[in-house]
Amino acid sequence: MTTSQDRRFEPRSPASERGVVIAPGFEIPCLLVDQSSQGGRIRLDRNLVLPKVVMVIDIAQGVAIEAQVAWQKGQEAGLKRTGQASLRGLIPSRLSDARAAWMRAGGR
Repeated sequence: MTTSQDRRFEPRSPASERGVVIAPGFEIPCLLVDQSSQGGRIRLDRNLVLPKVVMVIDIAQGVAIEAQVAWQKGQEAGLKRTGQASLRGLIPSRLSDARAAWMRAGGR
């Protein structure tokens, strides 16, 4: 059941994890504020308009989260998750930029 304030069908968990948002020609640090299996909310370091489709790297977990930007207000954005893949071990070539960004951000 949902309320008028919160239209989600499942609760989001606080995250407070470092991340990186990437898209073609675009890479910026962010903070993963909260997340659920369907989406999440991020906070950018500065005001910047995000492209409609992004990949968010969760540095601590070593995963790339494929997402659509559902909304953006100032430095915060809401994301609708469309996929997720580990950046550890063998990865498909489409994730090579994500792995490189993860490594630059200190991922191991």
